[in-house]
Amino acid sequence: MLMTSSMPFLDSDSVETYFDIDPSCIFLKNDHLSESGLIENAAQSCAAIVAQSYVVSTETGKATGKVIAYISAIKKVKILDLPKVNERIITKGKLISRYDDADFSLCTMEATTFRKEELIVACTFNFLIHGIDPH
Repeated sequence: MLMTSSMPFLDSDSVETYFDIDPSCIFLKNDHLSESGLIENAAQSCAAIVAQSYVVSTETGKATGKVIAYISAIKKVKILDLPKVNERIITKGKLISRYDDADFSLCTMEATTFRKEELIVACTFNFLIHGIDPH
């Protein structure tokens, strides 16, 4: 389940994603994106920051593998409103801390989600992220 429609910005410590809430989304409840859908959108958006170092070649800029990211903790979440079907949400993620081991990364990230200019979600996650051998 992909919870982002596009990613107009990504660098080594921040990301911005758009998600157009489609009527077929599995996280809809009474024509609104549910709390769990908002959290999954924020998590997928944030995970891209660290995941790119596992799947994109620094030499060619092309995809070289796959990655799995696990939410190890939701440290804080504040949901102010639920967006409706057919609306677009904008999620901005920021890397707070990162520890890299030979096989995985542990990191903390913050996310804010907006409907137009209105803040609707603010959260902080811990992640465990690791690459998967593509062969």
